Amino acid sequence: MGKPEARSGWRNAAAAAWVLVAVACAAYMHWHLLRETMDRAEERLVSMCEERARMLQEQFGVTVNHVHALAILISTFHFEKFPSAIDQDTFAKYTARTSFERPLLNGVAYAQRIFHHEREMFENQQGWIMKTMKRQAAPPQDEYAPVIFSQDTVSYLARIDMMSGEEDRENILRARATGKAVLTNPFRLLGSNHLGVVLTFAVYRPGLAADASVEERVEATAGCLVVVVSSNQIPTNRYLGGAFDVESLVENLLSKLAGNQDIVVNVYDVTNASEPMAMYGPQSPDGKVSLFHVSTLDFGDPFRAHEMRCRLVASFSWHKFVGCFLLGSCTNSGNLSRYRQKPPLPWSAITNPLGTFVIWMLVGYIICAAWSRYDKVSEDCRKMEELKTQAEAADVAKSQFLATVSHEIRTPMNGVLVVQRSKILPFDVGMLDMLLGTDLSMTQKDYAQTAQMCGRALITLINDVLDRAKIEAGKLELEAVPFDLRSLMDDVISLFSSKSREKCIELAVFVCDDVPKVVIGDPWRYRQILTNLVGNAVKFTERGHVFVRVCLAENSKVEANQVLNGTMNGKDGKVETTANGAFNTLSGVGIPLHAQDRVFTPFMQADSSTSRNYGGTGIGLSISKCLAELMGGQISFTSRPFVGSTFTFSAVLKRSCKDTSSDSKRSLSEALPTAFKGMKAILVDGRPVRGAVTRYHLNRLGIVAKVVNNLSMGLQTLAGQNGVKESREKLSMLFIENDIWRPETDILLLNRLHELKNNGQVHELPKLVLLVTSEADKDRYGSAFDIVMYKPIRASTIASCLQQLLKVVMPERKDNQNRPSFLRSLLIGKNILIVDDNKVNLRVAAAALKKYGAKVHCVESGKDAVSLLQQPHCFDACFMDVQMPEMDGFEATRQIRQMEVKANEERKALDLMEGSTFVESHLPVLAMTADVIQATYEECIKSGMDGYVSKPFDEEQLYQAVSRLVVGTKESAV
Repeated sequence: MGKPEARSGWRNAAAAAWVLVAVACAAYMHWHLLRETMDRAEERLVSMCEERARMLQEQFGVTVNHVHALAILISTFHFEKFPSAIDQDTFAKYTARTSFERPLLNGVAYAQRIFHHEREMFENQQGWIMKTMKRQAAPPQDEYAPVIFSQDTVSYLARIDMMSGEEDRENILRARATGKAVLTNPFRLLGSNHLGVVLTFAVYRPGLAADASVEERVEATAGCLVVVVSSNQIPTNRYLGGAFDVESLVENLLSKLAGNQDIVVNVYDVTNASEPMAMYGPQSPDGKVSLFHVSTLDFGDPFRAHEMRCRLVASFSWHKFVGCFLLGSCTNSGNLSRYRQKPPLPWSAITNPLGTFVIWMLVGYIICAAWSRYDKVSEDCRKMEELKTQAEAADVAKSQFLATVSHEIRTPMNGVLVVQRSKILPFDVGMLDMLLGTDLSMTQKDYAQTAQMCGRALITLINDVLDRAKIEAGKLELEAVPFDLRSLMDDVISLFSSKSREKCIELAVFVCDDVPKVVIGDPWRYRQILTNLVGNAVKFTERGHVFVRVCLAENSKVEANQVLNGTMNGKDGKVETTANGAFNTLSGVGIPLHAQDRVFTPFMQADSSTSRNYGGTGIGLSISKCLAELMGGQISFTSRPFVGSTFTFSAVLKRSCKDTSSDSKRSLSEALPTAFKGMKAILVDGRPVRGAVTRYHLNRLGIVAKVVNNLSMGLQTLAGQNGVKESREKLSMLFIENDIWRPETDILLLNRLHELKNNGQVHELPKLVLLVTSEADKDRYGSAFDIVMYKPIRASTIASCLQQLLKVVMPERKDNQNRPSFLRSLLIGKNILIVDDNKVNLRVAAAALKKYGAKVHCVESGKDAVSLLQQPHCFDACFMDVQMPEMDGFEATRQIRQMEVKANEERKALDLMEGSTFVESHLPVLAMTADVIQATYEECIKSGMDGYVSKPFDEEQLYQAVSRLVVGTKESAV
């Protein structure tokens, strides 16, 4: 079983277990709620049962108290009173009128105590003889208890001797001995057929002490009150009693209580615990007894025991009972039979467990879903890890492929040509360069130059592809070195000067004054972006101009349409219109709307005709965008079809206080001459932006330029008219734009200048300089001018022309600014070992190094290099190819370093013994590789190499590498 199947099995088992737990929890809650309901019901049952028992006892006590009061009445007004204050009529009337105080009694009778020797006199006085319960003459006995007074309801008890009944006799004896009411066993009452009891209460003579003994109580007994006396019983002594209807007593009591219909009440005489006698309630319960409670009843008879049994049966309505319990009251109507139907369960015992079960199932579903999601995410992560591993492997393969392709392409290209990277390095060392240095015919030279141009285009394409690959791999690193931004802009413009002149378009650059002279960043990548943008602008512009403006970001919020509307070709930022309505636009091209969204997409161009008409691969803008973002900026554009486009990019560069002109290693251009500082000139140009650009370059040379709109204003300024007071003796030059000049103005201008000189308004005529865009303009306008200057204008070209025109002596450059000669001073006489398996590369590298006076030795394998570099050796540096058969350059370098470590340890021990100073031996090893990706550079450093030069390498690279690493050279020497 696989892992997914195993996890699925575990998940199903866990789900089943969860359902069982949910069912168990729901069942437990159901049972718990039922238990709580039963507990509350039991508590209520106990409360109601105890309440009923208490009230029954209280009601019985009230009745006994009334009987006691009646006994005191008889003792007070009848005993030893001659004549007695109470007779039968009085007793009957009194008990009848006070019967409301004894609602539970059938009647009350008084039996007087008569001894046997008093019987005859008693019967004579009463005029009747005592009878037994059976209505027979009372037999002789020690004492009698005949009923002499009775309530009309129990008049049948008159003359009956209560001592004639065995149970009644025992009750009378117990009552007079204890002084408490004594009850008989329950019996059926005549008429109602209800269960009842006879209450016997002793009547004592007045003056009996409360703590009298039994003998004193018996001696003081005058009679007894009998609550109930059977019809067949005859009273024989002086006692008082009454009959209690127990069923009516309990029924009347329960009817007054709330919730009486909710419980079943039984009253038992439990004097004989083994055979309790039911006094009230059903004899057999209807249904299963659910709840049961027993409350003890104390009727004051110490010889008898009673209890009340209350129960809830399963056949009554739970809904009714719970409702009564929660509301605290129930209706009194109805009886037990109303609820003798199958009861519903309490809603809480149904809804709560059901809700709990649903919640458990929902939680289980959530957990199951989360588990499934976790498994899915885990599986996705596992797949992603696999894909990541594959992607990393593919990336490594891609890097290796790029390294191999780069090496294999650059290696033969190294034998063909060396691409220069700077204008100050004026020559290359490839085979084509060597060929062009020989005596060739014009046709042969043309063929060689064409091949050289194509080779350079191929090298550029290879560099772009490698840059794109490094950017995608995140391995492109930027330098942070100081450089002169204005000189770099001049270098970029110079690359496209000939192309712009061929197309007769304006190409100009302007750097705002607030931009620092020296900034810190990556000049090569900055130049690469500018080269791409300016190159595209020159390539796609058919007419109009290309204007490059550099300013600080906070001052760059100039409306883009200011340039789009022709601030260079037009006046006052407006679009000029010719007679036929055609626009004098920037370029007349612009980018079509449908192609604007893919301008920065790699290998994409506006349409298929672009590559046919202009060539290119469509990768330059993509690389420029990535480079701008790496520099902390961004690139964007605005374009209007058939009008023109404006590309804007930003980059984060740091301000530097260091002047790069003093650093020959980092300087990208020659320092501008200072011989023209303080000179003054007049510039005649009707276009403000173009005039500002020209004045900008003149100001860089220290020349103070005044810009005027037309030739007349220029002559007036020259003559000092219109309030303009120029220093005539220092006015050296008059610059005129070719579109201001007209052929018929040649003679007029010369005549006017001579007139000014003859009048003494000027001491010396200024030099006339014509600014033209193409060579055709020179042929048309050049006859009247001292010199014609071609655009695009740069400070260095202006300085070169003015030096020739004004015969200004330029200061000689320092030796360390002449890199070829300085490089020769570094390499002359040095022993250099070159290791490369390609013979053409060996010849090219050897030629490049021999040109500077180095002694070169070449080998074709890493093993040969290791053999030659066994300690001690005579070499000062080693240029090592990276990819070679048998032993590559990395392994060869590692072995060379191991040999150096061993040799240094031996020399150090020897020098310590001799007491001499130890100098560590270290041979500079530079990698020669056509693979310029970051991974290769890291591998070079890891293997022990000191740096690398990429193939094909130029003089700039060679200079930097040699000046830093060759033995005997230092940075301070530069």
